Amino acid sequence: MTNLPLWLIPLFPLVGTVLLGAIAVISSGSKKGPAEGIVGFLAVIFPVLAFASVVLLAWGMPTEGLRQTLCNWIDIPLFKVDIGFLFDGLSRIMLLFVTGIGSLIALYSIGYMHGDRGFARFFAYINLFLFSMIVLVLSDSLLLTFLGWEGVGLCSYLLIGFWNKDLSNCKAANKAFIVNRVGDIGFLLGMLCLVTVGGSEILNYDSLSAFIQMLIAGGHVEIVLPLLSLAGLLFFIGCTGKSAQIPLLTWLPDAMAGPTPVSALIHAATMVTSGVYLLARMGNLFSLLPVVLLIITLIGLATAFWAAVAGLFQNDIKKVLAYSTISQLGYMFMAAGVCAFDASIFHVFTHAFFKAALFLGAGAVIHSLAGEQDMRKMGGLIKKTPVTACVMIFAFFAIIGFPGFAGFWSKDLILERLFVSGPMGPTFYVIGLFTAII
Repeated sequence: MTNLPLWLIPLFPLVGTVLLGAIAVISSGSKKGPAEGIVGFLAVIFPVLAFASVVLLAWGMPTEGLRQTLCNWIDIPLFKVDIGFLFDGLSRIMLLFVTGIGSLIALYSIGYMHGDRGFARFFAYINLFLFSMIVLVLSDSLLLTFLGWEGVGLCSYLLIGFWNKDLSNCKAANKAFIVNRVGDIGFLLGMLCLVTVGGSEILNYDSLSAFIQMLIAGGHVEIVLPLLSLAGLLFFIGCTGKSAQIPLLTWLPDAMAGPTPVSALIHAATMVTSGVYLLARMGNLFSLLPVVLLIITLIGLATAFWAAVAGLFQNDIKKVLAYSTISQLGYMFMAAGVCAFDASIFHVFTHAFFKAALFLGAGAVIHSLAGEQDMRKMGGLIKKTPVTACVMIFAFFAIIGFPGFAGFWSKDLILERLFVSGPMGPTFYVIGLFTAII
């Protein structure tokens, strides 16, 4: 087991943000702009170093995980919170693909953003995005998670509206920011409910688990169940905003206004999986709340089906993929709703790879066609762009759940868990299977 400090993982993209931001500011008054070679190197090396740190920490990680407290954050009467990191099985798998795929997207972006006046600024935002997502996943308390949660929300606003001279891009960025803030009110109120039940210590994930075990052992669950159910429902509202579930899903298709690598980053490796991650991280709490779990399952089912149908009527290649993402997220929420958190995170993991491949492939197609995104004007591209075509065909087989490809194993596991989940299981299974066919 390595002795690397956990704070090193978010430090790398944070340093990249500062350096690239400084370059962007210094070169803003220059006619030539910064040297793309130096900026590209800095943009990729820091996410790669973060990924290497995760790999080293994951190698030989103890079963109970790693915990490190950095410092005291808030210390006032009746409210104390530390800044600390937790590296366990859940955060390990999330960080491996967040930093790994994030590094590949940054590498891809060097060619995609070539010649753009905001080249350095773009990569400063990308590194800040990765820093925020790492903090979200690595934190050991809900309050620090919320800090990263807000960070990815800010970065999505900056990146979706990156080409801010286009009014439609600005409107899409505003929409994403405002809709996510509506969901975040639920997150804040959920934390307030938990503090009301068990004090500020309960915001720490380990303390929350210990509190729940104490309630179960003492037979006192029924006493606080109404307030815990309210907290669970409020947290789920926060998740619907971040992970684009009914009713807070309208921002995600419009988020396609930004550069295509941003779409890949938001949809595959970072922001939209945050809600699923939070449900899994708080799985021991949600497992006590059957009514909330049923609501999560029904919302996930409705979202998956509606988005799959809506995607059939899209002509923009990126919007088709956006509705596909919403549908896949619905699958993840369905799994979480029947306490199959392992299956949910498994689908998060497989989805990250094939959706990144599809978005980056779509970006290559759009570049090849001089910015054209209407699929009705496309065809025969396998002759012109054979590598892109092969990548997208493999990703296509994965996302539809073709036997032998990654999506088959994760989707099939979710459908299996739905089927055996209870009296409504077979009904959930049939709707889920029909959605997969669509």
